[in-house]
Amino acid sequence: MILKATLNGFATAIKGMLLTIKHLFGARGSRKELDIRKENYFDEQNGVTTVQYPKQEMPIPEVARYQLEVEIDDCIVCDLCAKACPVDCIDILAIKSPEAIGKTSDGSVKRLYAEKFDIDMAKCMYCGLCTVVCPTECITMTNQYDRTTTKLTDLIYDFGEMTDEEVLQRKQEWTKFQADKEAAKAK
Repeated sequence: MILKATLNGFATAIKGMLLTIKHLFGARGSRKELDIRKENYFDEQNGVTTVQYPKQEMPIPEVARYQLEVEIDDCIVCDLCAKACPVDCIDILAIKSPEAIGKTSDGSVKRLYAEKFDIDMAKCMYCGLCTVVCPTECITMTNQYDRTTTKLTDLIYDFGEMTDEEVLQRKQEWTKFQADKEAAKAK
């Protein structure tokens, strides 16, 4: 029993060493650059596989999921992306408007201002759920993957465009509208 286990252990070690030696000699040559979108990409994996970044970059597939981008002019601040996010990396605050404030590129009426629209890419797991639920398709995944930084706070992207003065003004407008509405009800 002990002899069988010992022989099995040696056989396993030899298999591992042979695989290591195979890769060692296979990596002597440099692998030619391959396009990841080609069907035979995984068949031609011999040679050095390290990409010499930033001089050389990996080709990006069309369906790749990388950094999120928000076209804030098309956002209706519906908050569906934040609700769909499984890791809560999207933070949205909305301010109501007494009347319609415009239209998006697809014709949807905008009735909310985006006081805050932050995405923390350090938390993002690149699942793409936020892009799927967006009714105006204002949140998309780009093919940009290189936003390296040494500070985590640099990975919080602020897509809101309102200044503090504008936020205060819009909140005052809504408060006045609500007060006028209540006064009209009381009469």
